[in-house]
Amino acid sequence: MFLRHLMCKRLGMYKRKKYNHKYKSNSEYNCSCILRKNKVSFKYENLNLNYKWEESKRYIPDFILENGIILEVKGRFVLDDRKKHLFIRSQHPHYDIRFVFDNPNRKLYKNGKMTYADWCDKYDFKYCKLGDGIPEDWLQTNGKRSEIYTRRRSTKG
Repeated sequence: MFLRHLMCKRLGMYKRKKYNHKYKSNSEYNCSCILRKNKVSFKYENLNLNYKWEESKRYIPDFILENGIILEVKGRFVLDDRKKHLFIRSQHPHYDIRFVFDNPNRKLYKNGKMTYADWCDKYDFKYCKLGDGIPEDWLQTNGKRSEIYTRRRSTKG
């Protein structure tokens, strides 16, 4: 039984409990009851605060073309990858990172509407479908090698 529990937990087979209230947990519900009991006015999850989550990470591009274009090849395009590329772009806007997807029409989420291609369009990343080949204009060089192409791989961040 314990091994089954660990396996289910690891595979994400447990779903969030359904409650007979609008709160995400019984603890939140209990807190709301205390606030009501004490006649305290409150709003529940009524505020969105943007914040920046930064960690010291390192990105190693899949392919750097002679013309300086970076190709990132993706079969699956998970949330952590999407966040990573938004962080990279905000901190290194001079790099031209483009995606090569197995299937750009795959949904980001199982029952969602947005596809990998939609996400790229939304955030202005160029992309292509691997099965259709890499666009010719991505492969062309102007006769000289870019600085990023000639740079040796660095061991420092």
